[in-house]
Amino acid sequence: MGDMRDPGAALLDRLAAAASGRDLDALVGCFASDYRNETPAHPAQGFTGREQVRRNWEQIFALMPDITATVLRSACDGDVAWSEWHMAGTRPDGIAMQMAGVVIFGVRGEQFAWARFYLEPVQAGGPDVNETVRQRAGAAGAGAGARS
Repeated sequence: MGDMRDPGAALLDRLAAAASGRDLDALVGCFASDYRNETPAHPAQGFTGREQVRRNWEQIFALMPDITATVLRSACDGDVAWSEWHMAGTRPDGIAMQMAGVVIFGVRGEQFAWARFYLEPVQAGGPDVNETVRQRAGAAGAGAGARS
């Protein structure tokens, strides 16, 4: 018998294995030629085409040769696969790098056709939640806070 799992779940597993195994051709093969990547928090970073996927991962593999990619959780519904990711590796300067977040994929056949990409670098330090809310609301240093 063949693989009875949801096609989206199997594709997520293939992608994570290809990334962790540094298998560029297998990784790129997970994406349709007309793949569309949207990055809502950073719209200028969106792109179309699997060749950009190849260029991105060539750089990632060159700069973090020990990268690991793990799907922490996923849920698939028809042709949509929601996935929570953790990626880790070491940059050439020896600094550990981590990425975490969600990628929502559209599945067509045995490839990803599109994604909404919410994966970001993990920031270990920085302001606490109260300061972050003040900064994002534009009230930093103004002494005014949101009331709820």
